[in-house]
Order: sequence, then C-alpha cells, then structure tokens
Amino acid sequence: MKLIDLTRLLDTEDYDRLPERVKPSSVNIVPTIEYVAPAEGGAEVMCQIFGCEKHHLPEGEGWGEERLKINTHLGTHVDAPLHYGSHCEGKPSRTIEQIGLDELFCDGLVLDLRGLVDDGVITVSALKEALSKNGTAPTTGCAILLRTGQERYAVSDMEWYNYPGMTRESTLFLAGLGAKVLGTDSLGWDRPFHVMRRAFRDTGNAAEIWDGHFAGRDSEVFIVQQLDNLKALPPSGFKVGFFPLRLAHCSAAPARVVAFVD
Repeated sequence: MKLIDLTRLLDTEDYDRLPERVKPSSVNIVPTIEYVAPAEGGAEVMCQIFGCEKHHLPEGEGWGEERLKINTHLGTHVDAPLHYGSHCEGKPSRTIEQIGLDELFCDGLVLDLRGLVDDGVITVSALKEALSKNGTAPTTGCAILLRTGQERYAVSDMEWYNYPGMTRESTLFLAGLGAKVLGTDSLGWDRPFHVMRRAFRDTGNAAEIWDGHFAGRDSEVFIVQQLDNLKALPPSGFKVGFFPLRLAHCSAAPARVVAFVD
C-alpha cells in the first residue's frame, strides 16, 4: 500500500510571496508561527524551569518548540456543518469534534475537471462529464475530490485566487450521489468572493452569496479545501482519510489528508 499526502504545506515564508492585494486576507493561507530554537529560547525556558545554567544542558541547548496562531480554516482543512450555519437538515449543526473518524475515512473518487469549466463556474453538466470520464459510480459515504488544475499555481500567482468554484446546484448534485466528503484543490469551494460580490451587486439576488457552502445547510456534507497533489491519485479505487485536529466546538480544523492506494 502506498500513502499519498494530499495536504498543503503551511509555511510562514509564504506571506512574503503573497500578492500585495491578498495580504490583508492572509489568515486562511499563511500561519503565524513563533519559532523557539533549542539554543536560544528553548534553553532559556529550561533554565528557568529547572533552575540550571546553559552549561548544564547538552551543548547548551534546551528543547525546540513553536507557538502557533492559526485560523481553523487555514490550509487544507475540513469544514464541519456549523460552518454553514447553526442548523443543518433541520437539526443543530455538528461541530468538528462531533464528526466520527469513520465518516472521514472513505472510498475516494477524483473528478478531473480540467478543460471542463467555463467562466469559472463548476456546473452540474461539467460534473456529469467528469463522472462519465471517470467511469466509477460514487458510493454512499464516499469522498469526491475535484481536480480543477489549481495545482499549476503557487500562492504568489494571482491565478491561484481566481479559482473555479462550485454553486448550490452543483454541490447538492454531488451530495445527491451519496458523497459525504466533498474536496477541492482550489483555495475555496464557492466561486471567489469578489466574483460572488459582483454577481450580487449586479443582480441583487442573495442566492449569489456563498451558495455552494450554504447548500450544506440542506444536505450534510463535509467540505475540504486546499487539497494538494491530486495528480498523484488514480481516478478511483483508493481510500482517503481526512484527519482534522480535534478542536472543541469549532466549525472546522486544519487536517492531514492522506490517500491509501494499493
């Protein structure tokens, strides 16, 4: 069995690579990490705790540690139903720690949407065509992973922020096939914020606002964004595990996503 990591690397140095217009909203892209080096802060902390001097420590070093400040929707992460609103399918929405690991370890299916998306919107028609090309029918409780081609871009590229997005209709279509986990290699699940904002401004239609996520209020699904390395997966015939941090009462958590391929 081969393990394939589908998780995006979180790197503080990415902040300097971001386009200037993106930096004000970097909280979902770049973590804040304070690095405590063994020879510096780590040694100082240990000397305080144990009442010793640096020369009492191996090579004058203490431990290494890091202090993190992160958004629960940072990097590759799993959305719990609470992210879509306080109620889902008429019941109180579940939080991330209430989702069982058995629900997040499932059969995987990759839909290759490259070349099938027009005007940045992933339509039901495009999904049906990708399903036909895949040739494997989704099963109840499976994970459907969307390969949109965003792997071509880095965080420094504006194209990474102009990703193809899902709609209410296309999200409910996948949920109706039995999928429980819906994943994408894009930065977000819906169309980019500026696209939805413009559509709402031009039409006055509130249904243009975050409709892909809001669909999860009517059909419970777990949305996973910012997947990486989908190109390494076969179209089907593999298992995939989505392992979020176990955070109490939270709407999401960063996750290590791993595919298990025979």
